[in-house]
Amino acid sequence: MFEMKPEDCSEAPGLGLSPIRTVAVVGAGISGVVSAAHLINEGLEVTVFERTGVIGGVWVYDKRVDVDPPFPNLVPPVPNWADLEADGLGAEEALILHGPPGPCYAGLKNNVPTSLMRSSLLRWPEGTDDFIDQSRIAHYIQEIARLHHVTEKTQLHTRVESITKTADGAQWHVKTSTLQVKGDAFSVLRRSDNFDAIVVASGHYHIPFVPDIPGLSDWKHRFPDRVTHSKSYRTPDHFRGKTVLLVGAGASALDIAREVDALGGTVYQSRRESKYDLTASRLPEAVKRVAMVAEFIANETDQLQPRCNGEAKGPIQGKIVLEDQTTLENIDYVVISTGYITSYPFLEGLEQPSVAWEDADERMLITADGYTTHNLHKDVFYIPDHTLAFIGVSQLVSTFSLFDFQAKVMAKVFAGRVRLPPEPTMKMEQKERKTRYRPGDRFHALLLGEKAYIAEVLTWVNANLTKLGLAPMEGMDAEWLKAYNILRPNKEP
Repeated sequence: MFEMKPEDCSEAPGLGLSPIRTVAVVGAGISGVVSAAHLINEGLEVTVFERTGVIGGVWVYDKRVDVDPPFPNLVPPVPNWADLEADGLGAEEALILHGPPGPCYAGLKNNVPTSLMRSSLLRWPEGTDDFIDQSRIAHYIQEIARLHHVTEKTQLHTRVESITKTADGAQWHVKTSTLQVKGDAFSVLRRSDNFDAIVVASGHYHIPFVPDIPGLSDWKHRFPDRVTHSKSYRTPDHFRGKTVLLVGAGASALDIAREVDALGGTVYQSRRESKYDLTASRLPEAVKRVAMVAEFIANETDQLQPRCNGEAKGPIQGKIVLEDQTTLENIDYVVISTGYITSYPFLEGLEQPSVAWEDADERMLITADGYTTHNLHKDVFYIPDHTLAFIGVSQLVSTFSLFDFQAKVMAKVFAGRVRLPPEPTMKMEQKERKTRYRPGDRFHALLLGEKAYIAEVLTWVNANLTKLGLAPMEGMDAEWLKAYNILRPNKEP
C-alpha cells in the first residue's frame, strides 16, 4: 500500500482525467462552500465566484427584493450581460441587477431537521433545535467557509457571465464582472481566467416560474403591487387582515399561509394536484385549499379603491374562476408560489430553452421544461466533459448532508483518486433513467431513494479507493441514519 499526499492527488496515474490543479466554483451557498472546502482539502487551488455581497446563498435575508419577472415566465431567459450599461442607473439598482436578492423571508426556517441537514465539515452546536431560523443557518454556512479557508478564496459581487472551453479544449475559459460601488457611483471590472475544472453550485431559486394562466398577466399589469411571486415575499405585515390567494402548494406557500393566517388574514391555496404537494393537514385549519385557477377576470373598471397614505384600499376589482367552476372574489393579494426555473446562463450553448425535454441531445443541459439538468451522471458529473460538475441539483433530499456527500465525491474525482465509469456506461444509465420518467415526475427528486443512491455511489467510489490502497470513503454516520429512519420509517430499505 501507498499513501497519496493531497498535493499529489491531482496527478494520480491511470485514472482517466487530465491533471486538475485549478477549479472555479460558481456560487457561495451551501453547495459552493462545501464543494470548495472539500477541493481545498484535496490540495486543489480553488476560486469561488459569488454575485452577491455575502456567503450563505438562499439563507441570507435581504429586505430588498429582486425586480419582478415577466408574467408569465415559463422558460430560461436570454441573459442580458449589458444590464448595467443602462442610462441613469444608480448604485443600488446596479447591485440588485448584478447580484439579485434571493427568496429568503424573515420567518424562513429549515423544513429538513438539522439532525439530517448538516455537513461533515462542521457539526451544529450542541442543543441546536431541529428547526431554526434562517440567520443561524446562514451563520452555519459562513462558519464552514471560515474554518475551511473558503472565505478568503471567495470573490464577492462577482458575476460569472461566460464559461466555455479554451481553443485547445484543455481548460475552461471563465469571464466575470465584479461590481465596485463607491457612494452612489459604481464601476464594473471585467476579467477572464482559465481553470482546469468547473463546479456549478449556483442553486435553482433565482428565476421565478410564473404559469401562463388566462388573465394573470392582465391582473399583474393592472394591479402590479397586488400580484407578486413568492420570491418577493419578506414579511406578512401588509397582509394583516387581508384576503390572500396563494397559487402553489410547496414549502413557501405553506409558510406564507401560516404567517398570514396568524395575522388574521383569510387565505386560499390553489393548486393542481401533485404527489409532491405538501399535504393539506399541514395547513392552518382556517386556510381553504381550492382547485387550480382557470382564469383571472378583471372588472371593466380596473381601478382599485381610493388611496390612503399612498396605499390603495379595497380588494382587487375582479373575480377568479377555478377549474371546478367555483369563483373567488374580494381578493386583496395574489402570491404566485409555483417555484423556479433552473438556468445556467453562463454555460454558453448548453442551454436550449426552445428545445423540448424529450428532444434533448447528449450535450444539452437545459431545455424548455426549465427544471431538468440533462446529461449528468449521478446528478453531478457532466457526461460529455467530466471536468464540469454540478452540486445541489438533486431535490427532495436531506439538502446539506447530500450536497456535502456529493461534493466529497466530486473532489475525489477531480483530485484523481476516483475514476468515473466509462462514458458509454454513464450514457446508458442516463438513458435508462429517462425511460423510467413519467409526466408529473421530478427528474432529480430522490424522495425515498436517498439511502440507495448513497450506497450505490459509495460502492463505485470505494472500489477505486481500494485499488489505490486508500481508506474507503464513509457515507452518512449513525446519527444521520437514525434521524433519517425516524423521519421516514419503513419507507426505504
